[in-house]
Amino acid sequence: MSFISQASSSGSLSISNGDVRLYTNKKEQALYDSYADLYSIIKTTEKLERAFVRDAIDAGQYEEACGKLIGQFKVLWASMKDTVPNVEKFMSDYNMQCPMAATRLLHSGVPATVEHRTRQSNTSDPEALAVAETVQHFITAMDSLKLNLAAVDQICPILLDLINSMDKVSSLPPDFPPRHKVLSWYTKLYQKPANYELPEEDVRQLMYELEASYSTFLATLGKK
Repeated sequence: MSFISQASSSGSLSISNGDVRLYTNKKEQALYDSYADLYSIIKTTEKLERAFVRDAIDAGQYEEACGKLIGQFKVLWASMKDTVPNVEKFMSDYNMQCPMAATRLLHSGVPATVEHRTRQSNTSDPEALAVAETVQHFITAMDSLKLNLAAVDQICPILLDLINSMDKVSSLPPDFPPRHKVLSWYTKLYQKPANYELPEEDVRQLMYELEASYSTFLATLGKK
């Protein structure tokens, strides 16, 4: 973290024989600021993941903080992919030993509590409301595909809402197959650029799996 902490507010690096400016114009300054922000988000995510593994933070607090970091990372990286096309190389270049952060930010895209469904259900939310939300998100996801809204930044938020709403339905089994299918699609799409458009065959497959998952969801509720 020395490349951040040693930089002065005037944008210079203090060394024994004088100051060396890190940038010569505002564009370069913005670039170094983005590097510092990216470094900070990765380091913070690593510390948060380790705190969660050690049970040093409540699952609810972890999920909220992790979701915020993932969102910040996505926004920041989208703005600097031309200069940092490979985050894992960036981590290697700055000797960042952050394997948990790499998994969470680059490959998963959701908090561990969502990925593994470890967060306890919120008993203040009625089961009926959770079911209604899940039905709504299933329909929204399928309607979006029918309207050809199939870019990553259009479909991913809907899939994440669907995953979170299913987690609130306490009567569903922990290993509910439709949840696993939706999470697999979200994880796959999360690793694509925001403007990536699903090809026609992927749209068709996702629609098929959403329809099948929706039917399974309704059938499972009918058995309760």
